[in-house]
Amino acid sequence: MRDHAAQLIGEAGIPVCTAATQVGISWPSAHQALIDRIDPVLDTRLEPVEVLGIDETRRGRPRFTRDPDTDRTVLLADRWHTGFVDLAGDQGLLGQVEGRTADDTAYWLHHAGPAWRARVQVVVIDMSTIYASAVRRMLPHARPAVDPFHVVQLATKMIGDVRRRVVREKYGRRGRSGDGEYGVKNLLLRNREHITPGQFDKIPSTLDGDTAGQQILLAWIAKEKLRDLIRLREPICGTHPTPERIRHHLHEFFTWCATYNHIPELTSLAQTIDRWRDPIITAIELGVSNAKSEGLNRVIKLEGRKAYGFRNTTNQRRRLRYATTRTSRRPPTVTTPRSPTVINEQHDPG
Repeated sequence: MRDHAAQLIGEAGIPVCTAATQVGISWPSAHQALIDRIDPVLDTRLEPVEVLGIDETRRGRPRFTRDPDTDRTVLLADRWHTGFVDLAGDQGLLGQVEGRTADDTAYWLHHAGPAWRARVQVVVIDMSTIYASAVRRMLPHARPAVDPFHVVQLATKMIGDVRRRVVREKYGRRGRSGDGEYGVKNLLLRNREHITPGQFDKIPSTLDGDTAGQQILLAWIAKEKLRDLIRLREPICGTHPTPERIRHHLHEFFTWCATYNHIPELTSLAQTIDRWRDPIITAIELGVSNAKSEGLNRVIKLEGRKAYGFRNTTNQRRRLRYATTRTSRRPPTVTTPRSPTVINEQHDPG
């Protein structure tokens, strides 16, 4: 009964209370059975990792208490967890640490061991100076890389900032239905290759009429030039990008931003890309991304909803890591060879 309850909770993701009720045992017995099942699996030694992904996910609401000696508020549980993912292998979520500061990240990397850290070659992060600081401190030999999705997301956010600013300057109010700038705002967020020729022609015809619209149009072109740089990655174009092509697209993007530096949001974007130039180039050259980390974050949030939230952070990290490594524990699929088909060439009179 205990093994069946642990199977329901660990593999099917059923809440502990529901599994205990179905099996007919108490909640503490079902949870202890789950711990007895999970801990031997998770306590195994981590295998070497070449490409490490670091990303944060929201754990839940923060929890506080009051220190009776100092009468000050003390944080019991942080609202964030930092996760470490094996991007090139099949180990999935390697572990989590509470918090998302540089010290929290360095703490987990320190306990991973010097031999394990020496095998890490590339670390993929968001455009976060906190994680970059921890990587420089604990993995000075590894090459940091920036997730391309967040680079494009930053450029897309820049377009929205430009549109809201120029609309406020032009009309003295927020944009609304009937404004030309408002009518094409969704087209500006889509990829160039995903819009029809008619939709493409609508963008310049709507925005090229005055100075306000031209600023939005220039910002949109800058976003597409940055996407041209990101799309040089081998998983997208199918060929390994050469340093000359990368430098060419970078030069085009920075030249465009410098030519129209009267747009403050465009200048700010160029400065940010320049600060993260080397990690962006590394991501393009190696074709790496944090997509697996983002996918595991979705599983983590789903498990939290199934459990109706967690109060104990230790149990939460235990449950989430077990759920995100579920596919790596499945036995490989064995393909059964089919028997050859026998064709009867004789005439069937029936």
